[in-house]
Amino acid sequence: MRIAIVTETYPPEINGVALTVQALAQGLRGRGHAVQLIRPRQPGVDVADPAATEDVQVGGAAIPRYPGLRFGWPARRRLERLWRAQRPDAIYVATEGPLGHSALRAARRLGIAASTGFHTRFDDFARFYGVGWLTPLVFAWLRHFHAHSAATLVPTQELADFLRERGFGAVRLLRRAVDTQLFDPARRRDALRQEWGLTGDELAVVYVGRIAPEKNLELNVRAFRALQQQRPEARYVWIGDGPVRAELARANPDFIFCGSLRGEELAAHFASCDLFLFASLSETFGNVTLEAMASGVATVAYDYGAAREHIVDGVNGRRIACGDADAFIAAALALAGQPRERARYAAAAREAMLKLSPQSVTDHFAELLASLRSAA
Repeated sequence: MRIAIVTETYPPEINGVALTVQALAQGLRGRGHAVQLIRPRQPGVDVADPAATEDVQVGGAAIPRYPGLRFGWPARRRLERLWRAQRPDAIYVATEGPLGHSALRAARRLGIAASTGFHTRFDDFARFYGVGWLTPLVFAWLRHFHAHSAATLVPTQELADFLRERGFGAVRLLRRAVDTQLFDPARRRDALRQEWGLTGDELAVVYVGRIAPEKNLELNVRAFRALQQQRPEARYVWIGDGPVRAELARANPDFIFCGSLRGEELAAHFASCDLFLFASLSETFGNVTLEAMASGVATVAYDYGAAREHIVDGVNGRRIACGDADAFIAAALALAGQPRERARYAAAAREAMLKLSPQSVTDHFAELLASLRSAA
């Protein structure tokens, strides 16, 4: 098939949506499909992405308060010209911004089946940036946007049920997987741990993700400070960037900030840690949960998103009732002082991730797109 993928975020931007979309593009091309990638032009990035057969870049602008992230300007007329000249069999619109909206309009005018991805709970974000009154308006926009697609693809049954109950039609499940060859406990580096000031079995706690208000970072910090009382040698390693990184660093000068990492460097940092605390309640999925589990890192997360799908509480990690901060901290404390329990969870988590297949996700994605094409 010839498949057009429209997205307003893409590597070298580092976030779950960008990396998920790139993985889908790589998987499709690896399976012999022609992939047309349509995305905003990124300053300083002139090389076409090898995951795409054709890399079309359009105008865009930076997202306020989110350095390094962009949105694309509407490009309906250009997309109509492109798709009239060489008609795609299917279109996947990954983001709900101006570029994505114009892509849906172009697809509708040309009679091409277009699916959308629900990757981010933007309605949830409003309350973290002082504009909580916008939440119902943002959600209404999301529902309006996805109503114009042939199918809305989501990563969890939990999210599928949530959207259907709120009036979203044609919601389809597209599960996610993790690259277990990249994220592997064998990538653990003693030299890296020594850079962090750790020796032997001293404890490295890790956070990976956007360093932003919606990630519930205050609870991560509280949990670490509590466990530090019993493990004073512990170090907290932060991987990522975001609008509150500088503030967090000023308030916690003992934290280790590594910046945004990808690929083998990210995998080595993950595998070199012992405990992953993920207190976010604003994820649609949370790829980092799978990456931690594949890396053999004991994980404490809320019963939400990827954790609900993949963590069996007390077997391969700790899955805490949503919003129960005391239980979250207690689980972090318990695992900090129980190296054998951490090792048991880590081994079971790794085993669970080995059963996932990125190739099967790609094949399911292609099957979904083909079914929309035949139904159009």
